[in-house]
Amino acid sequence: MPSESPHRDDVTRLERGEHHDPHGLLGAHPLDAGRVAVRAWQPGAHAVSVRVDGVIHRMRRVDDAGLWETVLQRDTVPDYRLLITRDGTEYEQDDPYRFLPTLGDVDLHLISEGRHERLWDALGARRRRLGDVEGVAFAVWAPNAVGVGLAGDWNGWHPERQPMRSLGSTGVWELFVPGLAPGGKYKFAIRGAHNTYNLRADPLARRTEVPPSTASVVDDEGGYAWGDAEWMATRHERNAHDAPMSVYELHIGSWRRGLGFRELAEQLPEYLADLGYTHVELLPVMEHPFGGSWGYQVSGYYAPTARWGSPDDLRYLIDRLHQAGIGVLLDWVPAHFPRDDFALARFDGTALYEHPDPRRGAHPDWGTLVFDFGRNEVRNFLVADAVYWLEEFHADGLRVDAVASMLYLDYSRKHGEWAPNEYGGNENLEAIAFLQEVNATVYRRCPGVVMVAEESTAWGGVTKPTDTGGLGFGLKWNMGFMHDSLDYFSKEPVHRKFHHGTLTFPFVYAYSENYVLPISHDEVVHGKGSLLAKMPGDEWQRFANLRAYLAYMWAHPGKKLLFMGCELAQEHEWSEAGELDWAGLEHPLRRGVQDLVRDLNRLLRTRPALHRGDCEPSGLWVVDAQSADENLLAFLRRGGGDDVAMVANLSPVPRQGYKLALPRAGRWEELLNTDAPAYGGSGWGNLGAIEAVEGEWHGLPANATVTLPPLSVLLFG
Repeated sequence: MPSESPHRDDVTRLERGEHHDPHGLLGAHPLDAGRVAVRAWQPGAHAVSVRVDGVIHRMRRVDDAGLWETVLQRDTVPDYRLLITRDGTEYEQDDPYRFLPTLGDVDLHLISEGRHERLWDALGARRRRLGDVEGVAFAVWAPNAVGVGLAGDWNGWHPERQPMRSLGSTGVWELFVPGLAPGGKYKFAIRGAHNTYNLRADPLARRTEVPPSTASVVDDEGGYAWGDAEWMATRHERNAHDAPMSVYELHIGSWRRGLGFRELAEQLPEYLADLGYTHVELLPVMEHPFGGSWGYQVSGYYAPTARWGSPDDLRYLIDRLHQAGIGVLLDWVPAHFPRDDFALARFDGTALYEHPDPRRGAHPDWGTLVFDFGRNEVRNFLVADAVYWLEEFHADGLRVDAVASMLYLDYSRKHGEWAPNEYGGNENLEAIAFLQEVNATVYRRCPGVVMVAEESTAWGGVTKPTDTGGLGFGLKWNMGFMHDSLDYFSKEPVHRKFHHGTLTFPFVYAYSENYVLPISHDEVVHGKGSLLAKMPGDEWQRFANLRAYLAYMWAHPGKKLLFMGCELAQEHEWSEAGELDWAGLEHPLRRGVQDLVRDLNRLLRTRPALHRGDCEPSGLWVVDAQSADENLLAFLRRGGGDDVAMVANLSPVPRQGYKLALPRAGRWEELLNTDAPAYGGSGWGNLGAIEAVEGEWHGLPANATVTLPPLSVLLFG
């Protein structure tokens, strides 16, 4: 027979916030035939009563700690409410401790196995209806905690008032709070191992306070009405490998100052559609404590940053972009996370999300912590997070940041600062398995999306299928092309002949992976100067070099990515504290660069040769790579029954009579000339077309005589 009075040890553990099963003591419990004990934990209350069938039963205080109790003469556990008097005010509430757990055995099993692909449906704060009672179910994984309490604005931020229960060996703690509405702010009060105590933001929170405040917020989930059904239904038809792909990389806070997600949605889709971009890539929109990190030190992996609006505001932005025909890629950061003590670091008093060995769990360059990729629950947290952004926000892909730092155990570590894997190598086998799993899971669940790796080494098989041992990404950033091409173009033309190999070397490996050619934010910040500032010469030459560089990049095999502001030919490098130099478009040369980008994107979309062969070796024929002394280069793009010839004169001297090899005789239209007056050029050209005649040249059956303007790229088709 259960005891009518609780054991003093139970009360002490409640008082200390160390009770693993408060539901076993609190709530309604049959004592014997005809009697039911009702106990409530209300520290600081002046009076507590129970309302049953309209009758009020006063409860007695068991001791000074805050435990109240009454015994009802009932054969069964009744439906009841608590009336609580605190600070002179009485209010009525449902009792959180009369409800069964909201997580079932299947959820708990999948969490333990690391296979819950919709983890956000199980953990975090989820609106639930239990019987006729609506409320919010809270759940958090903290296996080494000795006690977890729920602190929120509805309970005065007193976590001792609402202790959570442990659901056994899973390490999950749970509590259903009846009557709670969206908008409530909360944290988990975790009494962890080694006598630690901290208020922690919810790792699965879907909404947060605006930084620098750090509380989690109960989200009004499931209320957004999407308008992009046509886009989502046909997305899988646009294959990332052979479809045109031109990506505008954007930092929301500094495109135009003061714009949030919704305000951006009224301007950005029209701007991108006008310039012909196919995609926008957003620097991380996940919550982060320090704006100067640009989002790359994430504290809230499931929450859009509240700096720019609500989760539905972000959905609205993506929805509007889709309706304008623009795909959306999100930067995603599974490699590392910050040490802020309100977030993931030593979450339950132990190295939980981070690897416990500092040789694997701490990043020496960034001062951050590295995930424990071998732990089931941590791997699940990240895999489900990738799925979350794709399914819940309709994102069209993820660009995965800092992949190289995950793959190598000795990344940025000196001898003695890293430990080899079980085979004695420097490969992080657990991270490799994680990347393979997340890619395989995403492609299985989300048809039409693309996973893009920012991977800066020669690791083999980044974009090869996982079933052949590859990492399974769809595309990889070609950092070699970026560095080599910028290095070449930054040289004075008189010196370029000595560096011709840096321009042609990317041809050697152009199809070793499926590539994106990125000119990203990292290249126009921290003293590197703007893209225009990298170009040598006087003003005319700098703009001519920039136009030639962009056209060369758009003609080269690989998908395109350009950071915001580069299309405006900004003079100054990017700063997240400012905004783009929109006023600079009054300068004709800057406006000419923007017009060029528009025309390049138009050609990319309309000429199959410029995109169908991006990932197939047959898509490139190098025509002339040997004219180093003249700073000349020519190649042919092929695909979809289409041919486009590119020839670059990267010296300031115009050249007449250049013999260009072509695959057929006949008329070839001058599709684009970066020296055209419309772009700010000098007007040299070929009167709109060239005529190719039969005659083998450079391995092709025809050739044409071409006029090459100074510092220019020409496209013929």
